[in-house]
Amino acid sequence: MKEPTEAPQLDETGKRLASLIDHTLLRPEARAEDIVRLCREASLYGFHAVCVHSMWLAEARRRLERTRVRLCTVIDFPHGASCLRLKARAAEIAVQEGADELDMVIPLGAVKGGHWDVVEAHVAAVVEAAAPHPVKAILEVGALTETEIRSACLRAARGGAAFLKTSTGFGFGGATPEAVALIRSTVGPEMPIKASGGIRDRAAALRLVAAGATRLGTSASIAIVRPEAG
Repeated sequence: MKEPTEAPQLDETGKRLASLIDHTLLRPEARAEDIVRLCREASLYGFHAVCVHSMWLAEARRRLERTRVRLCTVIDFPHGASCLRLKARAAEIAVQEGADELDMVIPLGAVKGGHWDVVEAHVAAVVEAAAPHPVKAILEVGALTETEIRSACLRAARGGAAFLKTSTGFGFGGATPEAVALIRSTVGPEMPIKASGGIRDRAAALRLVAAGATRLGTSASIAIVRPEAG
């Protein structure tokens, strides 16, 4: 598909979805030219943010100057198994490199072991290091039971997470309307929820929004907001 050089015409649903999308490129083999294209697309289509690994933050920051697109990066992605101090230091560096928002993976081993104070402490450390920038806590719902999801939601919120995010999209499946609805029923109507992982088309995106998602993380952003371009 030929890359557009001016803002494409979107229908009202496309515009609404675009405003919710973190246009994402987290493949480890991504190249500099891929990041440049990602940022150009985000600006043209009006996506909320781009989400990249921290090594690309400086490049993406330059490309997004004088745009309204926010810059998001991931912390301890995709496993969440680093020590607390390493997570916090990574958050500090990410902010210094220009990140507006941070998506961190909670320590899944602590969740599975029921060590809830550890989960909360990891989130709190990243929140403190990133302040005042919002932190999204990635739950990895495909690896968790319903009880674990509920407890992880509550502890991440207590740790100061600004968002709860369903999944990394790497290894344990992606977002489902059921998981989003479960998170929403746990934390109530005010807490933002980012659905991420496996969102490939408009129908899937709309189902997740209907279930309670307020942000969408996807690499199929253009196909979602402009299905005829797919």
